[in-house]
Amino acid sequence: MGEKLKELKTLLIMVGVFLVAYFVPFESQYFKNGINEAFYMLQDYARLHVLLCLLPALFIAGAVAVFVSQGAVMKYLGPTAKKWIAYSVASVSGAILAVCSCTILPLFSGIYKRGAGLGPAIAFLYSGPAINILAIVMTSRILGMEIGIARAVGAVLFSVIIGFTMHIIFRKEETKRQNGMMNAGLPESNKPLWHTLLFFVQIIMVLLLLNWAKPNDATATGFMNWMFTNKWVLSGVVSFTFGLTLSFFYGFKIWKVISTAIVVLISAFIFQDQVMLPYVIGVAMFTTFLIFEEGELREWLDASWDFTKLIIPLLFIGVMIAGSLLGRPGYEAWIPSYWIETAVGGNSLFANFFAAISGAFMYLATLTEVPILQGLLGSGMGKGPALALLLSGPALSLPSMLVINTVLGFKKTAVFVVLVVIMSTITGYLFGALI
Repeated sequence: MGEKLKELKTLLIMVGVFLVAYFVPFESQYFKNGINEAFYMLQDYARLHVLLCLLPALFIAGAVAVFVSQGAVMKYLGPTAKKWIAYSVASVSGAILAVCSCTILPLFSGIYKRGAGLGPAIAFLYSGPAINILAIVMTSRILGMEIGIARAVGAVLFSVIIGFTMHIIFRKEETKRQNGMMNAGLPESNKPLWHTLLFFVQIIMVLLLLNWAKPNDATATGFMNWMFTNKWVLSGVVSFTFGLTLSFFYGFKIWKVISTAIVVLISAFIFQDQVMLPYVIGVAMFTTFLIFEEGELREWLDASWDFTKLIIPLLFIGVMIAGSLLGRPGYEAWIPSYWIETAVGGNSLFANFFAAISGAFMYLATLTEVPILQGLLGSGMGKGPALALLLSGPALSLPSMLVINTVLGFKKTAVFVVLVVIMSTITGYLFGALI
C-alpha cells in the first residue's frame, strides 16, 4: 500500500508540473508583472527590513530563549499569572516594540517556547505591529482623527480579546502544554534581575533606533527630526554600552568590544556615504566573536541561528507570493488593483470583509499602510473598510501566517487569522455605520 501511494504521489507531481508548463501564460504581461513584482517585493524586503529590523529581532529572540528564565516567563505570562497582569504585560510589550508583523515573529516564538500562555503570546503577537504609536499618530493626522482614535482603541481591545478567545478555545491543549513545562522544573536565573533588564533595554533600544522612521508632515517635530538625523550615532553609542554590559556581566572580552567599536568608527569615516556598511561590519565582527565563545554567549548565538533557519525561508517565500499576487503599492501584479478599489467602496459587510481579508494577506511594512489607504480613500474606499484593513493588515500577512503555522500549528493559526478577519470586518462595519 505504501509503495502504491508513493508511486501515486510521483504521478501527481509529474501531472502537476505538466499542467503548469502547458497552461501557464508565460507570454501574458500580467504573468510577467506578477513574477517581476515577486522579486521586487523580495528586494524591497531585503533592503528595508532584514538587516535593520529582522536581524536585531532574531538576536533578541535568541536572548529570550537563553537569558530569560522559563520560570520568569511562566510567572508573568504563564497560567499561574493573574490574567490582567499577563495580558497587560503582553500588550504593553508589543506596543513598546512597535515593529512590523514579520519582525514580531521571532520575539513571539521566543516567549511562547519559553512557556508564555497562548492567550498572552497572541496578545503580544497582535499588539506589536497593530499598536504602533507613530502609525496611529500618522493615521490621525492624515486619514482623520476619528479613524486614528478607532484604530488605537480597536487595536488595544483586539489584542486582549483575540488572545483571551484563543485561550478559551484551546484551553485543554494549553493546559496540557503548560503542565508539561511546570513538571519539568523551572529554575530561576542566577543572575540579578537588573542585569537582564539592562541587557534587554539596550538591545531593544538598538532595534528601535535603527528603525527610527524619517518624519513626514504628520509626525515632524524638532525631537523627531533630531532623532532621525542622529539615529546612527545614537545606535552606535547604545551598541557600545551594550557591549560593555556583555563584558561586565556575561564574560564577553572587553578587547572584543573595543576592537569592534574602532573598526566600525574607521569604516564609518571611510564610507561616509554608505551608512549600512559600518553597521554590517560591526554585526559581522560581533557574530564572529560569538562563534568562538562558550557557555551562555554561544548558546545565544545558536538560539538566534535556530530562529533564523525557522523564520527567514518562510518569510522570503511568503513575501514573494504576496508580491506576485498584489504587487507593491502603485504596481500591478496578478490581481489588478482596480478589483480591490471597486470591492471596498461603500460600507457593506462584503466591502469590510474584503478589506479585512485583503489586509490579512497583504504584506504591509510598518507605516506604509497609511499612504496606501490615503490613495484608496481617494479612489472611493469607505471609511469602514479602511478601518477594517488597518486592524487586520499591520498585524497579519501571508509571510507571517507561514511562520505562525510552524510555531502554533495549522488549527491555531487558522483560528487566529479568522478571529482577526471577523473582528476587523464587524468593527469596520459598525464604524462605517456610525460615521
